[in-house]
Amino acid sequence: MNDAEIIERWRANSEPWTRAVREGRIGSRLLATDAAVVEAVLARKPARVLDIGCGEGWLARALAAQGIEVLGVDAVADLVEQARRAGGGRFEVFSHEALAEGVLDERFDVCVCNFSLLGEASVDRLLAKMPDLLTAGGALIVQTLHPPTVDAAQPYRDGWREGSWCGIDADFQAPAPWYFRTVESWVRLFVDSGLRIESLREPMHPRTFVPLSLILVGERT
Repeated sequence: MNDAEIIERWRANSEPWTRAVREGRIGSRLLATDAAVVEAVLARKPARVLDIGCGEGWLARALAAQGIEVLGVDAVADLVEQARRAGGGRFEVFSHEALAEGVLDERFDVCVCNFSLLGEASVDRLLAKMPDLLTAGGALIVQTLHPPTVDAAQPYRDGWREGSWCGIDADFQAPAPWYFRTVESWVRLFVDSGLRIESLREPMHPRTFVPLSLILVGERT
């Protein structure tokens, strides 16, 4: 399992993923996580937002509807094309590695990664570059699977894990692997990248009160 395999698997699943998102087939998103990430971004009152790993563009559209200028980027060209067709922002094909290498000479009030930081080395390099992508006082907002509850049967330590489409009603091919990080590792990654943790949020299932995700907000120092 490695970072390159993640992109290949997402390329193979771009069409069913687009349908699943647009047809509301992902229960946790409808229950809490979509609204939670939008709320976290709007709380910063940004004028310009970079949506990293934008997928088919739903978050960019939601933010653009609030009068925010949004650039969405993704490594999967088919997803970017879907986003362009739906409109609501500017969309480009850029990988995490390309952003880390400085392909984008712009700054943003908020950079948001909504369940899109799945790799290991590529994510480390991207976050190291983050201060150069943020305005003074800007923030990185990351929503990820909730580390302590996502799979309690697994050892609670950093490492690669097999992916899953569990809970999504769609005809997918093989899921992408992903690199699991503990809460401590996420916090350390932010701090080592020059970002001060401003807040941690845990969107809850409205009936079971089990955390559905973890949202970290880190300010440029």
